[in-house]
Amino acid sequence: MNITHLPLNAMRAFLVSAKHLNFTKAAVELCVTQAAVSQQVKMLEAQLGVSLFIRQSRGLNLTEEGSILLPVVKGAFDHLSEAMDMLMQGIHREVVSVGVVGTFAVNWLLPRLADFQTRYPLIDLRISTHNNKADPVAEGLDYLIRFGKGSWHATEATELFPAPLTVLCPPGIGQALSSPREVLNYTLLRSYQPDEWSLWLSEAKVAVPKAKLSAIVFDSSIAMVEAAMQGYGVALAPPAMFERQLAEEKLVQPFDIYLHKGSYWLTKLHAQKESQAQIHFKLWLLAQAGAGNPASA
Repeated sequence: MNITHLPLNAMRAFLVSAKHLNFTKAAVELCVTQAAVSQQVKMLEAQLGVSLFIRQSRGLNLTEEGSILLPVVKGAFDHLSEAMDMLMQGIHREVVSVGVVGTFAVNWLLPRLADFQTRYPLIDLRISTHNNKADPVAEGLDYLIRFGKGSWHATEATELFPAPLTVLCPPGIGQALSSPREVLNYTLLRSYQPDEWSLWLSEAKVAVPKAKLSAIVFDSSIAMVEAAMQGYGVALAPPAMFERQLAEEKLVQPFDIYLHKGSYWLTKLHAQKESQAQIHFKLWLLAQAGAGNPASA
């Protein structure tokens, strides 16, 4: 399509409507009438020859075509806004927004960020944390770093490194553990996935007791391991995320028995184009992780 024919007002109406999934709320944000927003979206749909929304009595849902268009439109408006901000400030800086699993952000990424800042002083990183669930479009994220098997809908995923789980505990408890079976003498600290300890015990060739295991559940590995260091029990966590605490002997790893549940991945939506700044960040991150295995879903 010729750039002179791009329907910018209609695309902005589509973008804000997709944000709220409601024409009325979009109209309030855009300071126009609901009818005007609806008309702009209809005009864009007519020009493209596809439906972008499923209209329902309680609001809107994106169609498959709408889901494809949304990250492209959002990225274009975001980049335009950032470029105008830079010009107005007289500074040529680029922004990369990354959503990161909290444990990875605090214990792996932050200690390495000084190197990135030294190499790329004109790139500003915006880092937000999440518990492995985030919406890159709604939150304006260029990349997500998350834990899993590498398969997310409409997503390109590059493996950073595997992060198997094993027992981590304070030295006092570690010295008392002569065999894997003895972890059952302590409170088992675990994530929200209830089968992790049972699976680790199976890897350790320990029969899982029929009685309910004494456990405390956390939504963050950081909080879980902190509880272990304070003597509340033994944690099942990835040692790759707690290298500093292990080196300082605040934690010990009593057994070389691992439960492989997944890896950390750098992900982005297929439809999202990468800027030069984003590519610099991706290549730096992969070099830090010693990785580079792409997968798609």
